[in-house]
Amino acid sequence: MTHLQLLLNVHGEQMQFLLFLTLFILGWYIENIAGVFSNQKKWLHSFVNAPFMFTNLPGQILLGFAFVKTIKWDSLHSFGFLYHLPGQKNALMYFLIAFVFLDLGEYIYHVIMHKFRNLWKFHMIHHSDTILDVSTTLREHPAESIIRLLFTLLWVLLSGTAFWALMLRQIIQVVTTLFAHINYRLPDKLDKFVGIVFITPNLHQVHHHYKKPYTDCNYGDVLSIWDRLFGTFKRLDAKELVFGVDSYLPRDSKGKFISLLMDPFRRYKKIPWKA
Repeated sequence: MTHLQLLLNVHGEQMQFLLFLTLFILGWYIENIAGVFSNQKKWLHSFVNAPFMFTNLPGQILLGFAFVKTIKWDSLHSFGFLYHLPGQKNALMYFLIAFVFLDLGEYIYHVIMHKFRNLWKFHMIHHSDTILDVSTTLREHPAESIIRLLFTLLWVLLSGTAFWALMLRQIIQVVTTLFAHINYRLPDKLDKFVGIVFITPNLHQVHHHYKKPYTDCNYGDVLSIWDRLFGTFKRLDAKELVFGVDSYLPRDSKGKFISLLMDPFRRYKKIPWKA
């Protein structure tokens, strides 16, 4: 069983990468044709963000094995609330419950990354991007990548989510994450309709606005229902949007990749902390 899961994990990662690459290229062309935020240095911007994909890979591979071990342990001990729910044989119902729980976990993780200064220093690298497009999806500090996966590992442990359900959920997440960061806005009427349940590019762009309280809103990963439920849902007109972080001024880094990697470990004496 372990060998099969390891094999599926490898193939699952390959599928996610190919899907991500396909959607990334598609998003790139959509931005070029219909992008609403001008970016004359699109290639230079993407070259700053792209290396994060490679620095995050070692941690993702190591934790991939941890996911396999955790899921096997859950299975052997029937640990996790999903093992004790009625109707487990209904695959659709099982997946929906697992999906909603894991999405809630992503919301909690995201809020925590904003509210604790030592964690925010890593998550801030993602928010410091002053141009929001599909390449911003890649801009995740390797330390945050590990923290995010450890949180996901905890949710998988507590829920007892099956391997197939986790892989399917990850594939959906790849699609929605790229969609949320695309340099494009849905028409207002469509956005208000879709945004009742899902995080749209319009809503996520508000989350990337440089000033609070907008930085601390629209935390949702796939679903927007958690923001509505917990009072963190906000809208902002596109004309008012400015991307970046007001409390983070990378004067030394100037957006360079290596400097961005080191920025969480620097001491910025003048940075205000407004939790």
